[in-house]
Amino acid sequence: MCLNRLSRKTAKIICIVILIVMALIHIVHALTFDRIIQYKEVSFYSPDVPIEMNGYRIAFVADTHNISEKVLTGVAEELNGRQIDLLILGGDFSPYGNEPRQSIEILSRTVTTDGIFGVEGNHDNYIDLFAAMEEHSVTPLSNSGIYIRDKFYLAGVEDLWNRSPCIESATEGSNPGDFILLISHNPDVTMQQDTSNISLVLSGHTHGGQITFFGIWAPYFTIRKSITDYGQRFASGWASSLDGTPVYVSNGTAIRYFHVPRVFAKPQVILITLHNESKER
Repeated sequence: MCLNRLSRKTAKIICIVILIVMALIHIVHALTFDRIIQYKEVSFYSPDVPIEMNGYRIAFVADTHNISEKVLTGVAEELNGRQIDLLILGGDFSPYGNEPRQSIEILSRTVTTDGIFGVEGNHDNYIDLFAAMEEHSVTPLSNSGIYIRDKFYLAGVEDLWNRSPCIESATEGSNPGDFILLISHNPDVTMQQDTSNISLVLSGHTHGGQITFFGIWAPYFTIRKSITDYGQRFASGWASSLDGTPVYVSNGTAIRYFHVPRVFAKPQVILITLHNESKER
């Protein structure tokens, strides 16, 4: 009997110690590793990629929010050392619709082969944002698209929460057989509209879950549906649309979301290399 009581007491102590250790790991991670921007290399394999674009490099920056001028300048400088062909901006450049001009000006310093293109996010005033983009030679995409190279069509849609995204309108200028890259700040669009003619979708918005349990589970997505209507589906990294189109969701680049720290959801700049071949990810 005494041994049983001792065993139960020991088990409780072990459980408490484990919980304290896990909490400390998360706190330390939030104060250290989760404050360092990750330049994440991603390969995308598809026979739709034009053969002459094999090895094409795309940088994707989203959700910079209230990132400091110093840190964002560091992002532009880092990208300038990585031989980028195309820079894509995925929305949410400044908090609560504040002036995005400084963020766009800094990101416009990035040197690319084929230019810089971007869409709005739910925190952006699209009128101010697009004006800032055009002032700094960044091309806004708003339910519209453009040929970057022969058979490579880039499309972007309006924000799902603020306006009326339309993939059909964004891609109407493309031709059958094109490699079509769609930018949508909010990945939920891909569950609500036809993406069958799209080759790849790039999105942000979900912040990698912001606060997660070892990067595996984001309680906020499960408890509330205020960020995404599809649970963990679009938390971070590779996912797919309703009709099976590959979707890549960035954690976003802001180190913090206003006063909310990241926990096992590192800020990211995504570096995508295109390959003209089929290969399972």
